[in-house]
Amino acid sequence: MPTYRLTVCYDGTDFCGWQRQANGPSVQAVLEAALAQLVGEPVICRGAGRTDSGVHALGQVVSIRLPRELPEKALVYGTNNHLPDSVAVMEAVLVEDDFDARHSSSGKLYRYQIWNGKIRSPLHTRNHWHVGHALDLAAMSRAAQVLVGRHDFRAFRAADCERLTTVRWMKRLEVFRPSHDPLAIHIEVEGTAFLKNMVRILSGTIVAAGRGLRTVEEVAELLVTGDRSRAGQTAPAKGLVLVRVDYGRREGP
Repeated sequence: MPTYRLTVCYDGTDFCGWQRQANGPSVQAVLEAALAQLVGEPVICRGAGRTDSGVHALGQVVSIRLPRELPEKALVYGTNNHLPDSVAVMEAVLVEDDFDARHSSSGKLYRYQIWNGKIRSPLHTRNHWHVGHALDLAAMSRAAQVLVGRHDFRAFRAADCERLTTVRWMKRLEVFRPSHDPLAIHIEVEGTAFLKNMVRILSGTIVAAGRGLRTVEEVAELLVTGDRSRAGQTAPAKGLVLVRVDYGRREGP
C-alpha cells in the first residue's frame, strides 16, 4: 500500500477541528470521505497537528496509505473534486512507507493574525482577532523576544493539557505588520513542539503587553512562576493559522 504526504489548506471556521469527532464536522472526516469516494474504499488520514475548532491551516500535512498507487496530480485534483470549498489538497507526494505526518515532524510554524483597525473588518472577521485598542508594536516585540529559547511554558497551556513535560524550545517569535495589510498584526511562532492552546495564550499575552497591561518583566516572570492566571487571555481560535510543518533532523536543545 503506497504512502502519500498531502499538504492541505482549510478555513476552519465551520469545523469542530481537525480530528474526527461526534459533535460536528471535522476536516479529517471530510477529507477521508473525499478520498474514499476517489479510491472506492475507506482511507485513514493522519494529520501533523490536531488543530482546534475554528483554527485554520495553510500547510497542514497529512499522511495516508492508499490501496493502489495514483499519479500525484490525479490524487490532488481527484480529491478536491469531492471536497467542500473550505478545504483543498494543495500537493500530494509519494513518500517512504515509514513516513508519519505527526511523528516524523521536526517542528511547526504558526501565525496568529490580529486586525488592529478601530472598526471591525468584514473581510478579516473569519481569520483575524479584532483588537480595536491601540497596540504598541515595539512592546509586543520585546515581550515576544523574552519567550524565545528553551523554557518551561506551563503558564502558557490550557488547564486540560495532558502533556507530561511542559518544557519546549521556541525557535522564533516575531511580531510585525504585513506590508500588504498595514492594519493587521501578525505574530509568528516557530518551535519544535507545542502545548495545548500554547500559541493562542502566547498571543494573548503579547497583545496584553502591547496594550500596556503586562510589562516585559512580568512576561519573563511567567517562565519562572508558571502562573497561568498572570498570563494573557487565550486569544480566539479564528486568528490562528498552521502555516507550515517541518520534517528532517530536529534542531536545538
